[in-house]
Amino acid sequence: MSDENAVKMTTMNYDKDRPAAENPVKIEDLSLRDGHQSLFATRGRTEDMIPVAELMDDVGFWAMEVWGGATFDTMHRFLNEDPWERIRTLKRYIKKTPFSMLLRAQNLVGYRNYADDVARAFVDRAAANGMDIFRTFDALNDYRNFETVVPVIKECGKHFQGCICYTMTEPRMGGEVYNIDYYVNKAKALEAMGADSICIKDMAGLIAPYDAYAVVKALKAAVKPPIHLHSHFTSGMSSMTHLKAIEAGVDIIDTVMAPYGYRTCHAAIEPLVMTLLGTNRDTGFDIRHLADINEILEKEIMPKYRHLLDDSKMAITDINVLLHQTPGGMLSNLVNQLKEMDALDKIDQVYAELPRVRKDLGQIPLVTPTSQIVGIQTVNNVLFDDENERYKMITGQVKDLCYGLYGKTAVPINPEVQKKALKGYDRGEEPITCRPAEVLEPELEKAKKDTEGLAVDLDDVLIYALYPVTGKKFLKWKYGKEQPPKEVLPRTLEDAKAEQELLKKAKAGKLIEIPEKAAPPKGENFRTFNVFVDDEYFEVGVDPGEGAPVINYVQPMPGAAPAAFAPAASPAPAPAPATAKPAPAPRDETPKAAPASAAAVDGTSLLAPMPGMIIKFEKNVGDQINEGETAVILEAMKMENALPAPASGTVKAINFSSGDSVAKGAVLCVIG
Repeated sequence: MSDENAVKMTTMNYDKDRPAAENPVKIEDLSLRDGHQSLFATRGRTEDMIPVAELMDDVGFWAMEVWGGATFDTMHRFLNEDPWERIRTLKRYIKKTPFSMLLRAQNLVGYRNYADDVARAFVDRAAANGMDIFRTFDALNDYRNFETVVPVIKECGKHFQGCICYTMTEPRMGGEVYNIDYYVNKAKALEAMGADSICIKDMAGLIAPYDAYAVVKALKAAVKPPIHLHSHFTSGMSSMTHLKAIEAGVDIIDTVMAPYGYRTCHAAIEPLVMTLLGTNRDTGFDIRHLADINEILEKEIMPKYRHLLDDSKMAITDINVLLHQTPGGMLSNLVNQLKEMDALDKIDQVYAELPRVRKDLGQIPLVTPTSQIVGIQTVNNVLFDDENERYKMITGQVKDLCYGLYGKTAVPINPEVQKKALKGYDRGEEPITCRPAEVLEPELEKAKKDTEGLAVDLDDVLIYALYPVTGKKFLKWKYGKEQPPKEVLPRTLEDAKAEQELLKKAKAGKLIEIPEKAAPPKGENFRTFNVFVDDEYFEVGVDPGEGAPVINYVQPMPGAAPAAFAPAASPAPAPAPATAKPAPAPRDETPKAAPASAAAVDGTSLLAPMPGMIIKFEKNVGDQINEGETAVILEAMKMENALPAPASGTVKAINFSSGDSVAKGAVLCVIG
């Protein structure tokens, strides 16, 4: 019996205008969203997308993913960019290719479920701003969380792509929970909801090639909408997985441009184009045109972001993801969190604890926001639990999950963990069973009121509604009410080149060119300085002399950099040589320590147990508070931790404000 989806050889034709294949594989490009989200923390700026936008529009992609996911959060928080403006700007350059976004269902582009009125308004505004395809997923695969957003997508005449988050409890697909029947039933549910296409969303690169073949075959037989495969390269399997999925008849595949390819991102498009030449599934893409785009990316754009790439390992794959199933982006965040807490030595304990926490929380798929929920709770368990008690510090999001605010888990949550999480929970100690948003009060009108005199349109209001703390801060930057900090300003290609040159010289043992002449004798004002370059440091001898300072030597120092910088003599740095080109100013992203005035207040200090951002203080100066009562909400890696008062008494000092970033050990407030 013949298979209409089988890959068949045809006449080889390399011409860019070659006849269309019988059944071409459609391609969605993810470079401008998932590409930089996976590789460098979603720091790609709109200005760096424009140089390749029109060229990418000419490729022939089925769609281009340009928005959603973490872009909304990162743009307003770290880039001082209006996320709505990105859609409008790119639409001026990309006129033929449909735009796609990643929508977290009732989570929208945040980390919690939002009220129905906010959800409806957000989807409507995304469509009005130019979004065409809404790739919609729920972290728990609970499609009750689709019930508000899908009708709006349809009313706006847009494409609803329903996702099935791919996960496992076994080393390969199978077992009692996540098996073929599970995925087929989910696909049928999406078809019944009116899905225009169905996406297998493999966010951690877990789906093995032959499992992909089986799943795609089963879905093609069970449902009518086109089947789309999204599979990260993290484990190294996705290129093979793509080929087996194509053999099974998959309709659409996700790829990225080569400079974004592989690592924790996706497979590159270019090898696939060449692989499918001379087959009935030829993409029809012009490899020379793709090469032209890559040339611009490599020379003009990607160097700006090189410093954000993880080059800590030789391997571009992470086979450990097959063991703990945590997406690569989440792993890098965990590592950074542990570094900031001086606890990187506990990373192996974190890896061991991850599957236990996931099992306790209902074997949930690990994708935003559930990967953060499980990941941060795991770190908390490793750092704060002891032999007598587990789950000593439970995040607000774990409490919400146990209450049912994210939806229904595939298997029941550990009842002991659930009971502990819900003890004293403000919504009640009995979990809900209804659609989560049914218990949420409307939020939009309050957001409008809170932003009176600041927001000028509904798009502004929605930025605040989704992110009240950082959103309000951004709106103040946007309208000139506050000056944005230097760390959110754009990085130029010249900045990147200067830093690379500085690093080369440092590694060569010299930070500036030293004339080939005998060094002058050391004067009485000779001083030594430690100069830090990434994780290396150099001892630099400086003698001010009678004129411009003279650098007597630059000595690379072995081992780790010292914890503190202490000049040999006067703490004032020597002025730079008049002829030397100054290095780019450092970007100060250091969290704040406690103000000096804090030490003058008598009482019991509440210290930050981890670095994070202040969401809010529950009490004001002068208020009474009881020991164990929540004093402050601290966000760490987008998860909220309720920090209890260490003593009963009066709040005597509050040392930070909402939105401030704080270091571990900072004195948040004083109680006396």
